[in-house]
Amino acid sequence: MEFSGNVVIRAPRAAVWAFVTDPNQVGSCGPGVESIEVIDATHFRARAKVGVGFITSKFAVDLEMAEQIAPDKAVIKARGQAPGSAVDGSGQMLLSGPPEGPTVMDWSASVQISGTLATVGARLIEGTANKLIGQSFECIRAKLEG
Repeated sequence: MEFSGNVVIRAPRAAVWAFVTDPNQVGSCGPGVESIEVIDATHFRARAKVGVGFITSKFAVDLEMAEQIAPDKAVIKARGQAPGSAVDGSGQMLLSGPPEGPTVMDWSASVQISGTLATVGARLIEGTANKLIGQSFECIRAKLEG
């Protein structure tokens, strides 16, 4: 599945960059994220509970900040497991706009889900993913603009 979009955040680009590249801060805006463990400067692990329709799974996800060009571009890779399901994905964000803001974030993500969650919840996954993405960006905006 492919997702993309953009969001305008009324905050300086440096503040947006600092927030979205800090696993603990951005993790606090991930719906269902139960914990974030920082391994090192570019690797971290998240535990999240995700529901698709009537199926709820707890995922352990290993994440890698694969590329960072401050304060303009970041690429992240993710691989996760839940009982009977797996997820692999990557995401990219590009920040633009004047240094003092507002900041425009163009983003894209590619996600592959396999196993029980993909089989049983296939028709519901895209709608659920779009809802969760929207919630994440609203949280980021609220924290940075507030």
